Amino acid sequence: MIVTSTPTVQGHDITHYYGVIAGEAILGANVFRDIFAGITDIIGGRSGAYEQSLQKARETALKELQDRAAELGANAVVGVDLDYEVINNMLMVSASGTAVSLT
Repeated sequence: MIVTSTPTVQGHDITHYYGVIAGEAILGANVFRDIFAGITDIIGGRSGAYEQSLQKARETALKELQDRAAELGANAVVGVDLDYEVINNMLMVSASGTAVSLT
């Protein structure tokens, strides 16, 4: 399945619009990761634990988006937008876009 942030896919025509769809992922932050991330913030550097959590959440949200598109009969999602939020020590990633059929 083609998933793109652009409104069209070069070399393909959109033959059907199924509508706006979304996929979400919410991951809890681990207390030990929080402690080590705090130490990393103090001494400088990147927080690998949070980067891995962020990557996992993004991949989960995009997979959910693709699953919803496939359920509708779409073979692509265009105009994809990713949003990130932290709510009560929970990391939320949402992916939204338009499910379409391409030629």
